[in-house]
Amino acid sequence: MNRHRSTAAILSLLVMGLGQLYNRQIIKGLIMLAVEAAALMYFIPNIGRAVWGIVTLGEKTQGLEKIGKISVRVEGDHSIFLLISGLITIFLLVIFIIIYVMNIRDAYRNGKQRDEGALPASFRKTVSYVLDRNFPHLMLTLPVLGVLFLTIMPIIFMVMLAFTNYASPDHIPPAKLVDWVGFQTFANLLTLKTWSHTFIGVFTWTIIWAVIATVTTYFGGLLVALLIEQKGIRFKKLWRTLFIIPYAIPQLISLLVMRNLFNGQFGPINQYLGYFGMGKLPWLTDPFWAKVTVIVVNMWVGIPVSMVLILGVLTAIPKDLYEAADVDGASGIQKFRIITIPFVLFSTAPILITQFAGNINNFNVIFLLTNGDPVKGDYQFAGSTDLLVTWLYKLTLNNSQYNMASAIGIIIFAIVATFSIINYRRSRSFKEEDMIQ
Repeated sequence: MNRHRSTAAILSLLVMGLGQLYNRQIIKGLIMLAVEAAALMYFIPNIGRAVWGIVTLGEKTQGLEKIGKISVRVEGDHSIFLLISGLITIFLLVIFIIIYVMNIRDAYRNGKQRDEGALPASFRKTVSYVLDRNFPHLMLTLPVLGVLFLTIMPIIFMVMLAFTNYASPDHIPPAKLVDWVGFQTFANLLTLKTWSHTFIGVFTWTIIWAVIATVTTYFGGLLVALLIEQKGIRFKKLWRTLFIIPYAIPQLISLLVMRNLFNGQFGPINQYLGYFGMGKLPWLTDPFWAKVTVIVVNMWVGIPVSMVLILGVLTAIPKDLYEAADVDGASGIQKFRIITIPFVLFSTAPILITQFAGNINNFNVIFLLTNGDPVKGDYQFAGSTDLLVTWLYKLTLNNSQYNMASAIGIIIFAIVATFSIINYRRSRSFKEEDMIQ
């Protein structure tokens, strides 16, 4: 009774496409045989070297070798190339295994049809079925492959770097090899005084910055939105437009202009202060004032975003709630506390969490405004206003400390993911998601 399904499945398990040939699906079977042949031609010479490369990260360095009286350069192993090529080969192997499993299931399914007295689908019908019923899957295949190789694989590569000693000056290929060191990079980051002092300082400032930047922009936007929506305010469209302008201008331009405005020597802000008889302030050169400056500038850039968001929420609040509150004699503060704030927070809590996570990684404001400066002498490759993400950038591009930067990247991800999940699960938006339909 089960002769065809079992035989076809076993044949496809032994050799890809044999089950389809057994089911008299000649073209499909030949295509699968060709796929397996191509896969074997690629994997047989490469899979062993891929595993060897990932496990060892190379054994021979590049150098000069004397042959007779002549020194000849001898190519060595490049640890990073070995790691990347090994990952690509393993990803391709996983894809091939998935196709192999699908091949066995296809042979079994068609064998089952034969056992039940039906004829297996012809190649033309198979193509029609794929284009008709599985067209969305077919169209999604290419983007999924792109995500797999351009997003997931680089992330895995970055994570793996955190467990190596890939850093200057002693472990930069091809002159030197890279080795696996386990959790030594994380241990150095937390225990070595030079690194731990910088990490604790930058980490503390990152959290303080994220909280202040989120709170100031959110409640600043709420205040502006409430003022614009007040009864009796004229030219509301003009007010909204004026406040949206900072958001409409690219941050690259805005922040570089702000950097010149706050320049301690020739910036117009200090000149205006001089006109009013006040002394110049070291906006960007003093650690305290530099932090104040980035917070103020971030408010200027971020408040319009919150304002636009909250304006939309305010227009969605039912007016009869305010009318009922007026009948009950509620004051303006009571209506704000009992009606406005709960509605606004309920609708914008997920966005608020997103803004907090975004401020932890707010690279633009810090890098374009202060570049992480002013320099702090007891910090390792970091300045007074550096966030973890800008410190990571400097470690990677300026100082070739790739393993340490990778470890910091993992820590940033852990922080952002933990804060986001905990806060979102505690928000009313998550607990009462069916409150507003």
